[in-house]
Amino acid sequence: MSEIPKLLRYEFTVPSEAIDFNGHVDNVTYLRWFVEAALRHANTLGWGIEACRQKGTGWVAKSHRIEYLRPAFEGEALTMTTWIAEVGRIKALRRYELYRNDTLIALCESEWVYIDAQSGRPLRLPESMQKAVNPTP
Repeated sequence: MSEIPKLLRYEFTVPSEAIDFNGHVDNVTYLRWFVEAALRHANTLGWGIEACRQKGTGWVAKSHRIEYLRPAFEGEALTMTTWIAEVGRIKALRRYELYRNDTLIALCESEWVYIDAQSGRPLRLPESMQKAVNPTP
């Protein structure tokens, strides 16, 4: 049996369209990047959009808490890391770190709720899903 990836880490370059009137990355863009990281990681865990569609389920964000530590600028290489910190009966707490080289520039914590796609009501996470991820401290 293959090991479940506890972390997702990848690099990307800040595009020009991410820059706001202050000359650095727009705050909303950070949120988009964190959601994109969640989707990428969910796919590696087998909880992605297609898998959920097939099961008639989905994930919705209950909350996002972002701490902006340093600005990021066009053309910079950034490294995104995300992992599941806690798994509950109906939700998962996901954490993110965004680095420029060795400098932490932003942190995020998101609470995601597993739902029935048709009714929008929370669903109990399947036991296999709960066991698949041993949260990373």
